[in-house]
Amino acid sequence: MNKKPISFGKISFSASKSKESEKNEADSTSGFGTFGRTPIQEHKEIEEIAEDLENQHVQQVMGIKNFGKKAKNFDVTEMVQQAKINALEANKKRLEAEANSTTDKTEPGKGDESDDELIGPPLPPGLTVGQQDDDEDEIGPPVPPELLKKDGKKDKSKSDKGDDDEDSYDELSGSDDEEEMPLLKRIPNSHEVEMLHGSKAVVALAVDPSGARLATGSIDYDVSFWDFAGMDAGMRSFRTLQPCENHPIRALQYSNTGDSILVVSGSAQAKVLDRDGFEVLECVKGDQYINDMAKTKGHTAALNSGCWHPHIREEFMTCAQDGTLRLWRTENPKQHKAVIKPRQQGGLKTSPTSCTFSRDGNTVACGCFDGSIQMWDHRKNFVNTSALLRDGHQKQSEICSISYSYLGNCLASRGNDDTLKLWDLRHFKKPLNVFGGLFSRYEQTDCAFSPDDSMIFTGESLQRGQNTGRLIFYNTKTFEEVTHIDVTKSHVIKAVWHAKLNQIFVGCGNGVVKCYFDQKRSLRGAKLCIVKTQRKKHSMEVVSAQQIITPHALPLFRQEKLRTSKKKMEKDRLDPVKSHRPDLPITSGQGGRVAASGSTLSSFVIRNLGLSKRVDDEQDPREAILKYAKEAEENPFWVAPAYKKTQPMPIFQGEGEEDGPSDPKKSKNS
Repeated sequence: MNKKPISFGKISFSASKSKESEKNEADSTSGFGTFGRTPIQEHKEIEEIAEDLENQHVQQVMGIKNFGKKAKNFDVTEMVQQAKINALEANKKRLEAEANSTTDKTEPGKGDESDDELIGPPLPPGLTVGQQDDDEDEIGPPVPPELLKKDGKKDKSKSDKGDDDEDSYDELSGSDDEEEMPLLKRIPNSHEVEMLHGSKAVVALAVDPSGARLATGSIDYDVSFWDFAGMDAGMRSFRTLQPCENHPIRALQYSNTGDSILVVSGSAQAKVLDRDGFEVLECVKGDQYINDMAKTKGHTAALNSGCWHPHIREEFMTCAQDGTLRLWRTENPKQHKAVIKPRQQGGLKTSPTSCTFSRDGNTVACGCFDGSIQMWDHRKNFVNTSALLRDGHQKQSEICSISYSYLGNCLASRGNDDTLKLWDLRHFKKPLNVFGGLFSRYEQTDCAFSPDDSMIFTGESLQRGQNTGRLIFYNTKTFEEVTHIDVTKSHVIKAVWHAKLNQIFVGCGNGVVKCYFDQKRSLRGAKLCIVKTQRKKHSMEVVSAQQIITPHALPLFRQEKLRTSKKKMEKDRLDPVKSHRPDLPITSGQGGRVAASGSTLSSFVIRNLGLSKRVDDEQDPREAILKYAKEAEENPFWVAPAYKKTQPMPIFQGEGEEDGPSDPKKSKNS
């Protein structure tokens, strides 16, 4: 029966054609299609043409060609019979192979071939299993048999490899090598890079989730931002600022998206900055005269720690010395979302010194000043604790840090009682192990797990007699010390092992930040910086033929533009007019002033005149005045000339009149 020839719209082939029919078709057709009217020979071809017309109509109306593949029709009875025949043949071959294996050693792979035979109707020649479903929709010339053989060999090798069990996730991710690798070699410490933050201790450290930027905070109030893609081998930060004025930085953490960073300082108000260090929001401060902390809108005492929620992008948490933990939303910094009040054994409040979320975000955990570790369910109200451990660490000592493992079944806590404890959350009453002898001088000394949870690490502060601070790694299964890294000649406070970069960042007590990485197994990060050389600034010398002078370019008219206000204030301070400086004391005469007798020349003259005509204190003042009476009478100068014209004639008393007052009452007879 003749098949439909190759048409222009659809390219297909028939592997069961005879050579004669292929010859005839080659003579009759050439190229990709036929021209003219197609001869209609069968009812099947009529149906296909009708389907094409229907598809064209659907395409004109709805914009789509068809509604997917058409369902294939199968003859079930024929398939069942063919399956029975194939099963019988396979059983015969298997029995023959077993009989031969008892007598002679068979070649490897023969038994596998019999097992790999398919049960069902036979495939047409030239097709493989993968081509059976798509034989109708195949477009283009057939695949050469050489490539089919190669693909078949590859598929067979894969199937032989996966006969026993399928490829596990570890094989796909390549973690078999890491499991075989000893713990010591998993630590990326073959190379190190040093970055200088300042001169004070670096007590806050944060790396964004992508590993592109690093933020460091210190007790010198500064926060520095480091961009690995933009730094050269000089390892200098691109921005340093003081977001919280004169408050030391306690904690830093990037959000999950890396677009903002939480800044926790010694003040009562936490801040959120963007990637470039500009302030986004500031939490409100509570009323410190209200006793009930649930009635205030914010913290009333210095903050201790803070962190972002691992899954909710807009939520973060802070804890403070007012004895509360508060949950915040970035869209409403003027009011906390929820307040949590941890309690001591007797019900009194205690200060949470560290806080964190679990990896799944369903648990809020904090370490308190009374040595307890308390947890609450984030999905419920925060009245009752979901887990409580009273004697986690020594009482009246800070729990510096608590950290969840990546799997979420273990918890590590670091205390200022010189211990690091590992807890199993399924049996939370007793620690799995206590690592002692770890001196901690700072309240921000932290601990964390390695990305594969095989190790736990923490920093150690310097004691008297020690020279170098160490970063110590412990095995979480055997609890033995794997190794330690001698970091620097100061305290080791903060340490972050970034899982994506596979690099370890360490903050030290002398203001140094160190980055440890492996040349082969670490990605980007500090590796991008060390290969860049510092660029030298090329000074360009330009000689102009004509000198152009504008009036305001002359030094007489030029106004100096100072970059910072600090330099301007220093310059104004030197100007006595602008700074309103008082007159300085003088030792000799200068500027019309004489040091011996006053500040001005007039005071000097007056004092000298007064000293030249000094009056004797022993002289009688009446006699001193009366000696000028005769001169004033003869030559009047002050009083008499002023009243000369208007002065009345004086009338003096007669000689006969008696002195004294006259008698007001006279007798009547006289």
